Amino acid sequence: MHQVQAHALSSEALIRSLGSDPDRGLSEPEARARLLSHGANTLQAQSKKPAWLHFLQQFNSPLLITLLAVALIKMLLGEATDALVISSVTLINAVIGFVQERRAESAIAALAQVLRSDVEVVRDGSLQNLPSDQLVPGDVIQLEAGQRVPADLRLLTQRNLEVDESMLTGESLPVGKGTAAVAPDTPLAERRPMAYAGTHVTAGEGCALVIATGNDTEVGQISSSLQQRSQLTTPLTRQFIRFSHTLLKAVLVLAALTLMVGLGRGKGLEEMVDGAIALAVGAIPEELPAIVTITLAIGVKRMARRRAIIRKLPAVETLGSTTVICSDKTGTLTQNRMTVKHLYAGGTLVALEDLWPGNERGSADLQNLALEETLVAGLLCSNARVDDGNTLVGDPTETALLAAAHSLGMDQGAARNRYPRRDAIPFESEQQFMATLHGRERILLKGSVEAVLARCSRQLNTEGQPEALNRAAIDRAVSTMAMAGERVLAFAIGKADRSQRQLRHQDVMANLDFIGLQGMQDPPRPEAIQAVATCRAAGIRVKLITGDHRETAAAIARQIGIGSGGDTIDGRQLAAMDEATIARVVQRVDVFARIAPAQKLALVEALQSHGEVVAMTGDGVNDAPALRQADIGIAMGAGGTEVARDAADMLLTDDNFATIEAAVEEGRTVALNLHKTLAFVLPVSGGASMTILLGAALGTALPVTALQVLWLNMICSLTMSIALAFEPSCAALMKQPPRPPGQPLLSQGLIQRVLVVSAFNWTVVFGLFLWSEQHLGDLALARTMAVQGLVLAHLVYLVCISHWRGLLGRWQLLRWRQIAMAPAVPLGILATVAVQTLFSQSSWMNRFLGTSPLSFGSLMICALPMVLMVPVATLAERLDPSDGTAF
Repeated sequence: MHQVQAHALSSEALIRSLGSDPDRGLSEPEARARLLSHGANTLQAQSKKPAWLHFLQQFNSPLLITLLAVALIKMLLGEATDALVISSVTLINAVIGFVQERRAESAIAALAQVLRSDVEVVRDGSLQNLPSDQLVPGDVIQLEAGQRVPADLRLLTQRNLEVDESMLTGESLPVGKGTAAVAPDTPLAERRPMAYAGTHVTAGEGCALVIATGNDTEVGQISSSLQQRSQLTTPLTRQFIRFSHTLLKAVLVLAALTLMVGLGRGKGLEEMVDGAIALAVGAIPEELPAIVTITLAIGVKRMARRRAIIRKLPAVETLGSTTVICSDKTGTLTQNRMTVKHLYAGGTLVALEDLWPGNERGSADLQNLALEETLVAGLLCSNARVDDGNTLVGDPTETALLAAAHSLGMDQGAARNRYPRRDAIPFESEQQFMATLHGRERILLKGSVEAVLARCSRQLNTEGQPEALNRAAIDRAVSTMAMAGERVLAFAIGKADRSQRQLRHQDVMANLDFIGLQGMQDPPRPEAIQAVATCRAAGIRVKLITGDHRETAAAIARQIGIGSGGDTIDGRQLAAMDEATIARVVQRVDVFARIAPAQKLALVEALQSHGEVVAMTGDGVNDAPALRQADIGIAMGAGGTEVARDAADMLLTDDNFATIEAAVEEGRTVALNLHKTLAFVLPVSGGASMTILLGAALGTALPVTALQVLWLNMICSLTMSIALAFEPSCAALMKQPPRPPGQPLLSQGLIQRVLVVSAFNWTVVFGLFLWSEQHLGDLALARTMAVQGLVLAHLVYLVCISHWRGLLGRWQLLRWRQIAMAPAVPLGILATVAVQTLFSQSSWMNRFLGTSPLSFGSLMICALPMVLMVPVATLAERLDPSDGTAF
């Protein structure tokens, strides 16, 4: 039976349509036939790609394919060493990508576990205990407290049945159930005659008809949605893809130009093919994938120290680009525990904390006897209790009542000794109240305002005496608390006949005295308020998307600072909109209430259609599809479901929205460090490759060989640029807007910077090469001096582009605290000096790379470009000031 119809049809109509019997259930032959037809009551996971295919897909990159082609050409030319080195570079990058992808997603497997349990089923008129995967549509099953709902059900009978549906709806409180049909367009969270797979029965018992199993259930639809979601790329990966294609086109054009120019100058074909290959190897920054991975990994480690666990590396940089955060309410922005905020009795509305002596919890001297009676009623007319470990146990609403009374010095044990319970009428959703009989004649009633006031003719005043009921004043108090997003409970007192032993419904139908009200809510986390304000200052919009009531969502949003008092849209309104309307509304509205799982997904997609980089926080099964669709999914690591955690890119170990602020700061730091890394490594590749083209144009020998360029890119440049990955954060980062989502990886400023520094590098490499070749007459020595001059100049450039420039500019070099903030740069310089010493002075490196030892005089000549790099770096910074926040 289709889900949309089930809650709107009568149970009799459903039983007929499913060919079942409420007393005898299905017959065994019919159940077996339906099991074959519908399949087992489990979620079907999508088949995964084999490991070998995952590995081969890592080579589906234009730059890697180009390098493989270069290696093949080198092999055909008989240069096996060069071919082996180039192939090794591509293999290393492929292995890194393969390891990341093989951290396989297990969200579907986690969802499957949600449905597995044992259940009591009526078959052939007898009650049987069967595994839940044997259930079929039409089965009649029994439900009781503590049980996990095994399939989507329509309730036939129930007694005091309450179900925790927070994993599907985000509703923070258990939902009281009924059996009457509801309107077809009723939101999922308000479908009282339904119970959904994976939710938990918290109280009561019932008999239900199975209407959907496996992937046909609500949770199954989420499973299907997860399977349909392709592995989305992040802003970083999208930018690298565009960058790779652009760079590949440039490399091919320049390599072809080098070949043609060299041949036109009378050079041999083999020599110019080698030159074209050297240019291609030099122009492709082979070290860049490794640097990016290392930079992201360092960000992961830093975030872990701030209670944010990254499951997918690109999520680190994506956080820094986030423009919108879509947040669930329960447990994310709020504390996920009900708390009494206001009391009303004797005509007075008061905040609970105002009753604490000195505004601290403790024994309060209550002058208002009606208020005292209201708190006592909350203690006695309740099934909640305090266990041996002094922990409140029971329904969240009732434990909140106990906590309120205890905070004012009252004791449940003492109250029960004074007024022992003799009987009770349990809460039922249809009657909306609970009543208890205490001592010889005291009756206490607790329930909805409407149900309680309908039974009251008087009210207690501050002296505890009956007086005329002031309904208008009570309604004003209820309205005030409701506007604050509070759930309001009313309390009344009455008298029973001393001779009666049982409490009957007629005893609480009329002539009761109204005592007071208690208003409670799931309060916002205090730190979340500051976190939202910080996000706003950083140019990040926060949107509240919850399954909770509209009034509650609006009130929490006001308290936290979301939406600035703007409109609130609920799920029913959203369902009536087309995609174009949703896309317009989502830009204007920040608070969405009573939202179904599919609608969360639609809202995320609508935001992405505007080019927003969306982060989605959540902790329930209902959040999983949106977590997967979002550019970065953020799940609650402690209180969240396994499904949400497995669908997310990042986990918050403290389930605290404020941790996102710290993670965003780290993400922005990573993005800034990546920007500086690009500004550092691209001029090295550009300088080396364009020097080869210049040599071909002038008809000289190649200033550097392909293997030497590979050394520059993979060893020397990597050694220096890794230091930039460790650069510390700066306070100004969180006072700037996020990086525009459409901004390319190579911004105009960065391109200008790269061209200026690359031109300087051309001059250094080609100038040193020509001078050395002409004056020293040694080709190997000339190439060695060209490479060393480039490296020494870039040591100065490293200092100029890093945090150290600010330290030197403020004469803070000798302040050890400042040095400790950025030790990676001097360490990187030392490591570079060490490897470059081997490059030129080691005999076996001379043979492998075709280099020659340098004398002290030659080294001093190579060091001259270091002085000239300072003004060049200053000019480059003026052209590309986007990383100026680092200083």
